[in-house]
Amino acid sequence: MKILLFGEYSNLHATLAKGLRTLGHDVLVISDGTRWRNYERDIDLSRNSHTLRDKLRYTAKLITLLPKMRGFDVVQLINPDCFKLKAERQYYFFNYLKRHNRKVFSGAFGTDWYWVDAGLHLRQFRYGDFYIGDRKRLDEAPVQKYIEEWIGTPKGTYSQYVNRHCDGIPACLYEYYACYSHYFPEKTRFLPLPIIPEHTAPVTPYQGYPIRFFIGIDTRRAQYKGTDIMLQALKAIRQAYPTQCEIVKAEHLPFDQYQQLMDSCHCVLDQLYSYTPAMNALQAMEKGLVNIGGGEPESYDILHEHELHPIINVEPTFESVYHQLEQLILHPERIPQLQQQSIEYIRRHHDYRRVAQQYVDFYNDMPAE
Repeated sequence: MKILLFGEYSNLHATLAKGLRTLGHDVLVISDGTRWRNYERDIDLSRNSHTLRDKLRYTAKLITLLPKMRGFDVVQLINPDCFKLKAERQYYFFNYLKRHNRKVFSGAFGTDWYWVDAGLHLRQFRYGDFYIGDRKRLDEAPVQKYIEEWIGTPKGTYSQYVNRHCDGIPACLYEYYACYSHYFPEKTRFLPLPIIPEHTAPVTPYQGYPIRFFIGIDTRRAQYKGTDIMLQALKAIRQAYPTQCEIVKAEHLPFDQYQQLMDSCHCVLDQLYSYTPAMNALQAMEKGLVNIGGGEPESYDILHEHELHPIINVEPTFESVYHQLEQLILHPERIPQLQQQSIEYIRRHHDYRRVAQQYVDFYNDMPAE
């Protein structure tokens, strides 16, 4: 098949492209590399700012690329809002892709109208982006921002248009699958995130104190993702156990530098409000890091995994994170087994070639609208 992957989140499309190519498919990746993370792509489509000059430059490049974005068996968008323009202007580009390609898929990989609407009204999860139990998180700035961005706006209307008219919706996490399958049960399918399995042993095997904990900080989303609470708990643990604990913090680094810091650690803290490990945590697990974050039973059940449970699951509170960190400090003999289980978990469920085949099966199963 000839496949276009448009846009990027967390190295998902770049990794999926490699898997699809190993299966013999012709793949083109067009993205901005997720800005400073600078992920791989075949054609760079970056917009550096919101100035009029950059908007015109970006729009001109996007129009110039249109002839290269036709004749594909499959086009997959990373998100409905992937063209980095006002919603009113994005209809043209989506409709162009629908008109000049066989099938168009829209990824359930991030925030759009359906994710926000489900979070506000369906109450599917014990905790998440919009509620913790019965407590609304609406007083938190990032949550309020998403509501203002998607609900009752042209952008939200456009998002609904894309999801209604696309041919399929791949969902990369349990939470996204639970959300989108409520609205589109026939064309939503859970497909694991693709990871390249390179390691059979931990990059940094645990051989005694100190335990090195890695945490990546995106200051704009720290509160929304819970890294503010995780870092607070981590600092408290270091104060209580200064010789047994080290913190390695990465903030706004290019992907290669970020990975080098991660490689030096034993554990990673990621995604406090998630049920499921996302791309950052999975890439760390492939290297043999122990993931402290989202590992609820639902995340194992959707993979039919009843043997390997390598993730140290935390509830979205300072007390829960602190407790789990302390238990690891007090019982470090658990770390080598959890490191090895993490590597096996990735090989079993997230191998980029196996995931790519699941995508191909999904592309073939969905009828063109």
